[in-house]
Amino acid sequence: MNTKVKTRTWIALLNLLFLFTTVNAQPVRQYLHEGWNFRQARGTNWYEATVPGTVHTDLMDNKLIDDPFYRLNERGVQWVDKEDWIYRTTFEVTPELLAKKNIVLHFEGLDTYADVTLNGKKILSADNMFCEWQADVRSLLKEHGNELQVYLHSPIKIAMPKWETVPFQYRSSNDQSENGGLLNRKVGVFVRKAGYHFGWDWGPRLVTSGIWRSVSLEAWDEARINDVFYNQQSVTAQQAVVDVTVEVLADEEIEAKVAVINHTDNRTECQKLIRLNKGLNKVPVSFTMKNPRLWWTNGLGEPFLYNFATTLELDGKQIDITEEKLGIRSLKVITAPDKYGESFYFELNGKPLFAKGANYIPCDNFLTRVTDSIYEKTIRDAVSANMNMLRVWGGGVYEKDIFYDLCDKYGILIWQDFMFACSVFPAEGELLENIRREAIDNVRRLRNHSCIALWCGNNECLDAWFNWNWKNTYDKQNPAYSDIIWKQFKDQYFVTLPAVVEEFHPGACYRKSSPYSDDKGTRNHTVGDMHYWEVWQGLKPLSEFNHERSRFFSEYGFQSFPEFESIKRYAPLPEDWKLTSEVMMSHQRGGTAANKRINDFLLSEYRQPKDFRSFTYMSQLLQADAMKMAMEAHRRDMPYCMGSLVWQHNDCWPVASWSSRDYYGRWKAQHYFTVKSFADLLVSPIEKENILQIYMVSDRLKSTSGKLTVCVFRLDGSGVVKEFKKQITVPANTSTVVWKEAVDELLNGEKKEDVVVHVFYKDKTGTEYTNNYFLAKQKDMHYAAARINKDFVPTEGGYEVTLSCDVFARGVFLSLQEDIDNFISDNYMDILPGKPVTVKVTTELPSLQFAEKLQVASFSDAVEQ
Repeated sequence: MNTKVKTRTWIALLNLLFLFTTVNAQPVRQYLHEGWNFRQARGTNWYEATVPGTVHTDLMDNKLIDDPFYRLNERGVQWVDKEDWIYRTTFEVTPELLAKKNIVLHFEGLDTYADVTLNGKKILSADNMFCEWQADVRSLLKEHGNELQVYLHSPIKIAMPKWETVPFQYRSSNDQSENGGLLNRKVGVFVRKAGYHFGWDWGPRLVTSGIWRSVSLEAWDEARINDVFYNQQSVTAQQAVVDVTVEVLADEEIEAKVAVINHTDNRTECQKLIRLNKGLNKVPVSFTMKNPRLWWTNGLGEPFLYNFATTLELDGKQIDITEEKLGIRSLKVITAPDKYGESFYFELNGKPLFAKGANYIPCDNFLTRVTDSIYEKTIRDAVSANMNMLRVWGGGVYEKDIFYDLCDKYGILIWQDFMFACSVFPAEGELLENIRREAIDNVRRLRNHSCIALWCGNNECLDAWFNWNWKNTYDKQNPAYSDIIWKQFKDQYFVTLPAVVEEFHPGACYRKSSPYSDDKGTRNHTVGDMHYWEVWQGLKPLSEFNHERSRFFSEYGFQSFPEFESIKRYAPLPEDWKLTSEVMMSHQRGGTAANKRINDFLLSEYRQPKDFRSFTYMSQLLQADAMKMAMEAHRRDMPYCMGSLVWQHNDCWPVASWSSRDYYGRWKAQHYFTVKSFADLLVSPIEKENILQIYMVSDRLKSTSGKLTVCVFRLDGSGVVKEFKKQITVPANTSTVVWKEAVDELLNGEKKEDVVVHVFYKDKTGTEYTNNYFLAKQKDMHYAAARINKDFVPTEGGYEVTLSCDVFARGVFLSLQEDIDNFISDNYMDILPGKPVTVKVTTELPSLQFAEKLQVASFSDAVEQ
């Protein structure tokens, strides 16, 4: 063997040795998700379990309970939350992991009260669903036959004594204690778990327990990276200054090197030689990026993400690395005095941003059933509806990382509530410290996400105290009780939570509550955000949406039922298909009052549906029209109003609710309407004092121009009454009246009830924006019977369906009977006389079945003639 060959061989061996030692030096993780069993603590039979999971889903998988979402089954499983449960598994440990100097057992989520033992020794007790839990288990592990046990205590049994010792009741408006067999004992406020598990006015009472997030062994040698925080100090298009804090755990004093690497641009942004002390070290480094590619929200630009890595080296060897996708952006909440009161808007990269979006609740009562694909669809549906913000509501959970990863990826900002809603809490002593720890865990976990726009103390707790008669009730009962609760309230939301945000996410905005104008709970329409419920709760007419003003609408909504084909999945029997059936009432948590509201609005604004199937359709059209009215009004009021977040984006079980997408992910009429109402350009007609005004609302950062057409069609298809055309310029990022005309001039002698105003804008790029406007209430419109022609041709993934009609067809609705797995690109649309509409239907049905199952209906088909 010659010298060159020998040299190459030694180099190869050295490289292999270096690779082995480098890999071997890295931290090791072993997930413990296999081989679990569970049993009722007072029982003897063990059953297979799934981890992560919940007791309820494991009971279902073993056919010990029926699906609580089906018909009335929820009532039969209320015993589950009053029992203790035991989970156990046995596992082997790899020699590689066992050889490490440090080994911890890491639970990312335990729901909620849990005692954990390893090989017979108790290693931790958990008492908060929202926290992560770790224990040093190095001395307890062996290579074979390790036994891990989690004893889950009933949250009801833990909370009940706490409820009983207090001389007054903590108000909790949505805790369905009666449904849980607890009478008036609303114990949920004593338990740090998802509030909606105890029931809500859109959800069931299913109080879960379980190992609901990942559990793993984590092992390392001399040192490891514990956390990395990228604090974007200042960002412009010219440069970004980023301060990085790298937390390193070390076993002893040792020399090390920390580096931040920008993999996107293939460069090391900064590196630092340091001397680590034993224990936790916080290593500050910083870097400046020239001409960074900025992260933008959906509709404004690309949500560009850089790939960063932070490395830790000892003796020239990389022993740990963490990776992060980071959007470089400047994001501020602007609250400044102005001529109206005080502004409230988000500023992204120096540009005022109108927030368009929805309130988000968990996608399921059983959180471990929410797959990555469900998260993907949920976020992509928001993107498809031209949203740029979701509000993670305070009665649910701090979501999994993938939820925020997807929002980063698709440009959806997150208004993040802390997990408190519609209640007052005994926030003192151990519970307040528990809350503080919960806040720290989640702020640290989520703070690097580009999507995090705001931290908010709670949902409606301040408003409830001052405006729902809570304070007055306590004052009458005993003023001392009021003083106790108010002190706890201030300690929680005015002191503890803002201090956590300031320390762990410096520069981020914190709001004490939502809605919020001031500390006294004033409902001030010129300051702060508003939850507007005067139409739904207050029974004001739909037209009030056109008149109500706020600087930022963070909640408003209107109920509807799911589509009939969705209803058949959880209520399949014909006797279920009436508004007052036991099943329908169980899946309407607003009660008889909610159904009455829908019915009353239909009678006052629309017409009487002819049967239950028609009622479900009409309820959706009513909801969609109401929310369209609100969204357009909010956007027309720009820049006075700079936010419109509708309640709500999704459902956690099959139910009649305010959602725009039902539990199965099927779009309701409202979601289809939102696509146009939240488009980057909105052409919005509104009648004011017998003058029709056309607004153009733009979210674009540059002005544009195009042709506006206003056309008045006769409903019976007999032709056009009047048509106007005009070249217009649409200013950037604001709302402008671009055209107006007296209604009498438009009508030219026709009746309001006989025409529709069709508005059409085509910008210079060829993109078209349309809207229809009715000059009378829907119940008064003279809609002719619509015979809709339909033709379809196969296309990739489904069919293209072309619809046409000789008369104006209102709210044309396509559905596929008994086929839930389909998507229709546009639906509940209006068809103008002689103007065909083509939509894409995504389905796997063969042609003959598609033709049989495709149903088309419109307003005139659904009402009693």
